[in-house]
Amino acid sequence: MVTSSIQIMANEVATDKVAEKLSSTLSWVKNTVSHTVSQMASQVASSSTSSLHTTSSSTTLSTPALSPGSPTALSPDDLELLAKLEEQNRLLETDSKSLKSVNGSRRNSGSSLVSSSSASSNLSHLEEDSWILWGRIVNEWDDVRKKKEKQMKELVRKGIPHHFRAIVWQLLCNAQNMPIKDQYSDLLKMTSPCEKLIRRDIARTYPEHEFFKEKDSLGQEVLFNVMKAYSLVDREVGYCQGSAFIVGLLLMQMPEEEAFCVFVKLMQDYRLRELFKPSMAELGLCMYQFEWMIQEQLPELYVHFQSQSFHTSMYSSSWFLTIFLTSFPLPVATRLFDIFMSEGLEIVFRVGIAILQSNQAELMQLDMEGMLQHFQKVIPHQFDSGPDKLIQTAYQIKYNAKKMKKLEKEYTTIKNKEMEEQVEIKRLRTENRLLKQRIETLEKHKCNPRYSEDFVLQLETELVQARLREAETQCALKEMQDKILDIEKRSSSFPDEDNVARLQDELIGAKLREAEAIVSVKELGQQVKDLDDHWQRHLARTSGRWKDSPRRNVVSELQDELMTVRLRGAETQAELKEVKQRMLELETQNQISSNQLCRAEKECNSLREKVQYLTAQNKGLLTQLNESKRKMAEMDCKNKEDVMAVRLREAESIAAVAELQQKIAELKMQKEEGKVKGQLNNSDSTQYIRELKDQIEELQHEVSDKI
Repeated sequence: MVTSSIQIMANEVATDKVAEKLSSTLSWVKNTVSHTVSQMASQVASSSTSSLHTTSSSTTLSTPALSPGSPTALSPDDLELLAKLEEQNRLLETDSKSLKSVNGSRRNSGSSLVSSSSASSNLSHLEEDSWILWGRIVNEWDDVRKKKEKQMKELVRKGIPHHFRAIVWQLLCNAQNMPIKDQYSDLLKMTSPCEKLIRRDIARTYPEHEFFKEKDSLGQEVLFNVMKAYSLVDREVGYCQGSAFIVGLLLMQMPEEEAFCVFVKLMQDYRLRELFKPSMAELGLCMYQFEWMIQEQLPELYVHFQSQSFHTSMYSSSWFLTIFLTSFPLPVATRLFDIFMSEGLEIVFRVGIAILQSNQAELMQLDMEGMLQHFQKVIPHQFDSGPDKLIQTAYQIKYNAKKMKKLEKEYTTIKNKEMEEQVEIKRLRTENRLLKQRIETLEKHKCNPRYSEDFVLQLETELVQARLREAETQCALKEMQDKILDIEKRSSSFPDEDNVARLQDELIGAKLREAEAIVSVKELGQQVKDLDDHWQRHLARTSGRWKDSPRRNVVSELQDELMTVRLRGAETQAELKEVKQRMLELETQNQISSNQLCRAEKECNSLREKVQYLTAQNKGLLTQLNESKRKMAEMDCKNKEDVMAVRLREAESIAAVAELQQKIAELKMQKEEGKVKGQLNNSDSTQYIRELKDQIEELQHEVSDKI
């Protein structure tokens, strides 16, 4: 995937030209240096002609830059530049890995839809340094992203080289190996309900760009394909006009399949999907956060905007929807899009505040129409020379991520309240419509006295029911108080921590229900009081009804009917309170169950830890047992070896004893033979016999020691 993406970065012909240029330049530098050295030597030798030397020097310095084949001296700046070029060439030759990455990044498969020009043949040494550096980053992407994320962000802020932009964008959003890429061709064969809208807006996307301006051109066709494919993948979002500008920029850098994958990633992981939903809720959140930043950091401008009714969405909504692609020239917007790919929507907030900060003085003097003209005509061309100053200013802006999260919660709360208010308004409108219908019905029955009597009976019944509900609520409240007392008594008799925690949860739930019941009782009491008041007024009106004029009787009947509706509304509210109370009880029970479940999980975890500890201890004991068995086996072997050694020594001793006894027997025989034969004289015989006896005693002593 990386190889196929690198192939679209540059033209191979330009690479060959650059290589030829470098080699020719280096040979020219060597020839120039040798020629200059020889010329200087000749000038030193001819010291007598100083005037000639001066003329020669001036001629050398004033010589214009020559072609690589010209053996003429250069200016110091040219020599320094060529020395750096030679150093870079040496680095390219020694670092095969970097050379491979650079060469690989300069290939082009021919399938890329990028409308870029071929590489210039006179690249500067700074561009070559950038190529080498980004080649290494692409080849070692995983390590660089993990270990040098801060340095990586700084490099992206300085700008990604054009030929590396496609692969780096894919790496930044992890879109290089997406399974959805294989489905792209199948999606193009399907029919989308948004095709007419996409066709209508295609001509409005980059209308002045060569790649898209001609009708039914290749650029418009691939843009239509990508937008159609995404509308089929995400049917909730479908198609939104602002998204076409982002897809168009992607198609300027990479083929349509890869542009489709990157766009899917941007929609999923960069908050763009929420921005482009039909409700555009995320855009409202961004406007809310951005307006807070203006109020915090540019309070005077904020007050001026408010006084002119100049809302944030009037000038900044396109910034968030198109990431400045419709607000700035393409080179500037592309640099900002580089940072967006690396850091997300934060760059839009920062750059937006930086733009307002740099134009604050002019905007303070304009009215709403003038400010609109300023945003549309002046600001887009302020950074034609380059966005470096704008980016530098943007990163001096304070951006508090925690505060932005807090603002998001506040905005969600406000929207929820607005939704509730809308539901309430809708309900009131429905009730109003029903009341109008009821009044019309009353006007039809105003001449029927039977109907008035029925109304009085109904009012009495509702009053009795309200008092019954109040009595039931009082009984329920008393039961809850008794239950609380019972729980408190039980909690004192259960000192166990689990029981205490459980009873505390029950106590909290009971107190919550008690508080809700007290509120309900108060509300019901107030309703009963209101009903009594209405009842008294009704009796007063009824007593003199037949004395009044028919028109006043009709008005009284209408008022009575209105009171009936209000009573029913009060009854409905009471029922709603009961439902809420029941819901509170269920929530309390749920909380108690959750707490019990948490404690059970803690106990399970404790038991698991004990099991693991016992298992480890068992393994240790088994290891010790095996070690003891091994030592016992070694001791048995050693004992057997000792026994065998003792037995061998005994056998050797027996053999030695037998040998000594044989020698003793031989000596005795010699003694006897000496006496018999009389070969020695008396003194010699005596001496000889004494020696034999000594030898016999020594041998006997050795035999006794052996035994």
